[in-house]
Amino acid sequence: MKRIGLMVKKAHPQAMDAAGELQSWLTQRGFTVFIEEAKIISSPSCEGASSVPKDVDLVVVLGGDGTLLYAARTLGRNGVPLLGVNMGGLGFLTETSLKNMHRNLERVLAGDFTAEPRMTLSVIVERAGETITQETVLNDAVINKGALARILDLKVSIDDMELTTYRADGLIISTPTGSTAYNLSAGGPIVHPSQELIILSPICPFTLTNRPLILSERSVVKVEVAPGASDVLLTADGQVSWALEPGDMVIVSRAANAINLITNPYKNYFEILRTKLGWG
Repeated sequence: MKRIGLMVKKAHPQAMDAAGELQSWLTQRGFTVFIEEAKIISSPSCEGASSVPKDVDLVVVLGGDGTLLYAARTLGRNGVPLLGVNMGGLGFLTETSLKNMHRNLERVLAGDFTAEPRMTLSVIVERAGETITQETVLNDAVINKGALARILDLKVSIDDMELTTYRADGLIISTPTGSTAYNLSAGGPIVHPSQELIILSPICPFTLTNRPLILSERSVVKVEVAPGASDVLLTADGQVSWALEPGDMVIVSRAANAINLITNPYKNYFEILRTKLGWG
């Protein structure tokens, strides 16, 4: 490894201080370092918009899960491994603590690490048969109503076979990595992030028998916005959103590229789960 990118939470003094200290630490060891402040709420299709070059050997993320999701969108699809350093919030993706940052990083720089591939989803919006936008998500794609909209009718099919029409506040289409994000808050299942599958979780469904559903990673999910709907949004990873119109089709399937997240060698997934969720 020769070239290291630092993705830092914007306007976070502790993260900026840590980035400055880490830059000096790496530079003294002969590494070339690039720093960027992450723009958590960003424009669609921001891949390649990062000031950190695509050909870096490693990206260290200093912030929370939102910062890491931004790094994944802008750089992670190039295959570069991401090391997440948690700066204090509830984070499932940023596994390394600031206290253990140097210890973990020394192992990574020596080549002693495991990068776990995380499945991503391709999200396409079609309007009148034309593709109007496309995005890749690590966590989830969410279709929901604006503040003043009524309950939504969303017609869902799986592999061109009709599933149901959800009457709900919205629908979450999630990866296993995203199962501990909005999906968890909506009552969806926790899925080990190494799994490869797709989760559908309706948000506050009108029909109580509409329950979360786990699908094969090979499934293609199509969601049609019903006629008469208004103020409907599609949000990718909580960072980019588009306004949907009646008749729009949202098509979600497994994306070609995975995101490589460096695991914490001192904590396993279940220990992280117990700590984050307060499970005794």
